[in-house]
Amino acid sequence: MKKSAFLIAPALALGALALSTSPALAADSNTMYQANLAAINGSNASGSVMITVNGDQATVTEKVSGLAAMFNGSPYPHVQHIHIGAQGTCPDMSADTSKDGVISTTEGAPFYGGIGATLSTSGDTSPAAGTDLKVAPSGASYTYNRTFTLDAKTADSLKAGTAVVVVHGLDPATLPAAAQKEPSDLVPSLPLAATSPALCGSLKAMPAGAPGTGITTPAPAGPDLGLLAAGGGLVLAAGGAYALRRKMAA
Repeated sequence: MKKSAFLIAPALALGALALSTSPALAADSNTMYQANLAAINGSNASGSVMITVNGDQATVTEKVSGLAAMFNGSPYPHVQHIHIGAQGTCPDMSADTSKDGVISTTEGAPFYGGIGATLSTSGDTSPAAGTDLKVAPSGASYTYNRTFTLDAKTADSLKAGTAVVVVHGLDPATLPAAAQKEPSDLVPSLPLAATSPALCGSLKAMPAGAPGTGITTPAPAGPDLGLLAAGGGLVLAAGGAYALRRKMAA
């Protein structure tokens, strides 16, 4: 009996070690968030955005179309951000407290909050770059892809379900006559249209295992059958060795 225990115990320990270090059982830290971007202020634009968060790194993939195309003879720069810290929703026309027919950025803030991260094409992604037209994607349609370090407040807002993507920049010709003459509420040297929201979408975590999404957030993992078999094989081998020793002794 003592010999049997001596042989089988190492085999069981090896099997347990193999199971504990199995890659199949390792947790994947990726979390994915998605938003459908809907037109606001009559922009007639549309789009979608997906954000994959791994640790403090966020990869943003976005595709939009139907935005204002030109601004002062050049492709229209569309500043865009992840807004945080409010209701996590997009405003309707009830947000137009000035009654000029346009929801300005500040009028929409009680719904989607302030800037958490700037979705710039290069350089700074902090709120400080929020109105920098030089690093804004431009044109009527574009695809955006960038990985950057996510700050703690924005990460917390994503987890809480209160993060919203807002794309700014309207065609001035689509605004009511009075609003066309108004300055931007953010950059007074620009027209109101330049910084007012054109697209908006609330970011929501995608459910683990959703079909066709490529989600890597793990469901609770079961044991690795291959490793169980290997551990079982070690146990059987140990038992066989013990049986052979008894036979030879006999």
